[in-house]
Amino acid sequence: MHNFFTAPSIQYFIVALTSVFFLVDPFAALPTFLVIAADANRDERRRLAIKASITCFVVLTSFALMGSLIFRFFGITLPAFQIAGGIILILMGLEMLQGRRSGTHETPGETEEGIAKEDAGIIPLGIPMLAGPGAISTVMVLMGPSPGWWRTVTIFIAITITSAASFLILSAADRVRRFLGETGIRILMRLMGLLLTAIAVQFIVNGLANLGVVQAVHQ
Repeated sequence: MHNFFTAPSIQYFIVALTSVFFLVDPFAALPTFLVIAADANRDERRRLAIKASITCFVVLTSFALMGSLIFRFFGITLPAFQIAGGIILILMGLEMLQGRRSGTHETPGETEEGIAKEDAGIIPLGIPMLAGPGAISTVMVLMGPSPGWWRTVTIFIAITITSAASFLILSAADRVRRFLGETGIRILMRLMGLLLTAIAVQFIVNGLANLGVVQAVHQ
């Protein structure tokens, strides 16, 4: 039986939680959420936040569970997905380092369309604003083609914590934005971008190591 309290398990949980949370990045979603919910009262904003966080949870959990099937169906190897996912995350991390929210989350057109939508909590708030391509590819890479039950539980917990945190942050969007300020949000985004870039590089290194390329270079 797998022990969750070993150093490798704890390290894996920290990597999974930070990766998923930084990619969902609910703090950077605050300005867009406030624009979409500009005319909503407190209860309506709370319902929007609930819909968005539940959509994020369902989408990420579904792709995490279906990841192995997708790998097998398309004949994709884990190293290939690690390298591809790492490249996507690097591009997103570089944008975050410049204080910009990545265009893979949402575009200005999607934000404008979301203002007029009745189900804006699902699209674009839930997907792609929270559960964007980066977060989806990351949970699939973390699961891998043959995940053990402990890895599945670990990623499920990481997604659950991230979705719950997203609800709390979005439902208190006004207070959080006043507390952090525009400068605070951008500083936080840059810090997340730095850590995300490091995680992305590690994904690529792991993919190259699994292919034997890194070993060949050292030799």
